Amino acid sequence: MLVAVTRAVSRSISECELTFLKRKAIDYARADAQHRAYEDCLRSLGLRVISLPAIEDLPDSVFVEDPAVVLDEVAILGRPGAPSRRPEVPCLAAALAPFRPLRRIAAPGTLEGGDIVRAGRTLFAGLSGRTNAEGVAQLAAIAEPLGYRVVPVEVRGCLHLKSACCYLGGETMLANREWFDAGALAGYRLLDVAEEWAADVLAIGETVLMPANFPETAALVKAEGFHTHALDVSELQKAEAGVTCMSLTFTKAG
Repeated sequence: MLVAVTRAVSRSISECELTFLKRKAIDYARADAQHRAYEDCLRSLGLRVISLPAIEDLPDSVFVEDPAVVLDEVAILGRPGAPSRRPEVPCLAAALAPFRPLRRIAAPGTLEGGDIVRAGRTLFAGLSGRTNAEGVAQLAAIAEPLGYRVVPVEVRGCLHLKSACCYLGGETMLANREWFDAGALAGYRLLDVAEEWAADVLAIGETVLMPANFPETAALVKAEGFHTHALDVSELQKAEAGVTCMSLTFTKAG
C-alpha cells in the first residue's frame, strides 16, 4: 500500500520563506480548502493519507517533503537550508519512525527533500540554495550502500531541483532546462515544459498530478500517454509550493 504523509496548513502560512517569488497575501481558508482537496485526490488514487495536525508557529510546515527523504529501506531526516524550517524535522520524525529506520543529515550539511528526484534506484540530488555538497555527500554515504546511485545536479534560478524537473516514469523527465544542469540527466528523455513553473508534478502510477494553471504542459504530458489530474493549488503556489512538496509518499512495507 502507498502511504502519503501530509500536514495541515498553518494559519501563519503568509509568513513563509520566499526566495524567487514576491510576497503576496495568502488566504488561509482558501489555502486550507485547496490542501484538503489535494489530500482527497491522494485518497481517490488509493493512498492511505496520514494527515498530521498543523503547527501554527511553523509557516512552511505544510510542505512535509522538504524535511525528509523516504527510501524503501530508510527515512533520511534532512537539515533544511532555511534555518527557520529546521524545527520541522523532529516534528516529522515521529510520523516516519513507525515505517522506517531513521538516518540524519548533520551539520554542516544541508539537504531538503525538494532537491531529491528519484528515478528507480537513482537519486538526482540538487545543489541549490537549500541543499549543499556536504548534504549530498552524506546522502550518498547513506544511500549508496543500499544500492542507490546518487547524482549531484546543479540548480539555478529556482528553489529546488523538483521545481526544475520531475520523473514521470520509464526514461522520461518533465523539465525546465533553464533551471538546472540538464547534462546530469544523460540517458533520460527530457519533456520540455510549456509554462515556466510547470515541471513540479507528482506521478502516482499512470496518473500525474499537476497544478491546474499549466494547461499547455498538461496537454504535453497527456500526449505521452499519461493520465493527468489538475488541482487548483493557486493559493499555495504563493508560498513557492508545487504538488510534490505537500506530501511524502512511499510504500508501507520497508
